Amino acid sequence: MLEERKSMVPCVPQTTCDPDRLRDACGIFGIFGDPEAAKKTYLGLYALQHRGQESAGIAASNGKAISLHKGMGLVRTVFSHPDIMTGLSGASALGHNRYSTTGGSGLINAQPILIQFKKGQIAAAHNGNLINALDLRKRMEGMGSIFQTTSDSEAVLHLIARSDKDTIEGMVIDALQRLEGAYCFLFLTPSELIAARDPYGFRPLCIGTLGDATVVASESCALDIIGAQYVRSVEPGEVVSIDANGVTSHSLPDAPRKAFCIFEYIYFSRPDSIIFGQKVDKFRRRLGKKLAEESPCNADIVMSVPDSANTAALGYAQRSGIRFEIGLIRNHYIGRTFIDPYQDKRDRDVRIKFNPVNGVLEGRRVVVVDDSIVRGTTMRQLVRLIRAAGATEVHVRVASPPVRWPCFYGIDIPSNKELIAATHSIEETCRYIEADSLEYLSAKEMLGSVPDGKLQCTACFTGDYPTAVPEGFNKEQFSIER
Repeated sequence: MLEERKSMVPCVPQTTCDPDRLRDACGIFGIFGDPEAAKKTYLGLYALQHRGQESAGIAASNGKAISLHKGMGLVRTVFSHPDIMTGLSGASALGHNRYSTTGGSGLINAQPILIQFKKGQIAAAHNGNLINALDLRKRMEGMGSIFQTTSDSEAVLHLIARSDKDTIEGMVIDALQRLEGAYCFLFLTPSELIAARDPYGFRPLCIGTLGDATVVASESCALDIIGAQYVRSVEPGEVVSIDANGVTSHSLPDAPRKAFCIFEYIYFSRPDSIIFGQKVDKFRRRLGKKLAEESPCNADIVMSVPDSANTAALGYAQRSGIRFEIGLIRNHYIGRTFIDPYQDKRDRDVRIKFNPVNGVLEGRRVVVVDDSIVRGTTMRQLVRLIRAAGATEVHVRVASPPVRWPCFYGIDIPSNKELIAATHSIEETCRYIEADSLEYLSAKEMLGSVPDGKLQCTACFTGDYPTAVPEGFNKEQFSIER
């Protein structure tokens, strides 16, 4: 029996009140062997809400059949009715928070995706971006396949259904070997949970335990919220199968290199998480310290652009000896539909999200630490706000190198034409944002903050892509046509 329930929450615009930020693709969570699997998955998705606010969904198995509920909006909105969780019974479940980087925004592309095929039911949740998805889709459509979504994630389910392997585990492994790009997948059958990470290791995925249950999540903060114990990262190219007999591991063919997304450390992941085996908050603090060493400044206070730059700003203050102060207050209670996504006056967006603390800023020389600058529009408005609050000087320090290249591996980085660092020098960018000075952390010092810089993907900073770039991309013209 195939049971699928979809939330009737209206579709919300694919936007937030800060358009000048990078967006990660998704967050995924799975659990096997817990009688309250769906409730634990709900909490896990709540902890991973920062990884995707467009849609949310949970698929749960009672050992015989899989039930599904998904909808547009935040986790608490999609699962607001108490009867929803009652319909998601069983001891295994997987969940998904989505922000689309491939395929459009809409309920049709919300995940998990649940299908019925020759081996029964299987649900899938995906974090990442498959750069050969369009080619796979065209080939399979030519052979008669019918796709229900425009998401790249659906392609893998068609590959699984077409596989001639005897077991679902074998079919999943067979399908994954035809994929190119970045992925962390969770697959749920009535009796099994399968987790997989691509051989490059672009996106994070970890394993934990909760009593006799096994938990898999994009970040360890999702383990913490349910009281699970972090065990380890899923290795690049590892496929982990979890069923009543325990946990087994298989390996996909090696990639030419490892390519952990360094932006997961810099911005996407929560500071209280462990990703790629490292603590995020310690990494960001090291970035701030190295930034202070490379780009010192005569100033009275150090402040952050909250919240993602908080830890880096603390590191900058600690190493520079300049006092850290809270100069901006962020409003965390902004509805996603509050601002018209097509309105031109972005300064109103910033005033709704941030408010300066005048008593802290007035008459002071200020160092503003941020994790990155994308278009530069938000930083310019923040500099204006800080000056209007009475700051005598505003110096901007960025705890990463300039972002000059788009990403094909699950980060919604705009085309190069929209990246200010791709079209402006640092001096020109400084004038545009109206700061007294602007400095970025060097790539060398950034990579020196991780145990092995050779394992990181830095394509958005350097243009050095770990894989072949998608067809239609012109590195000389900084553009991609899809």
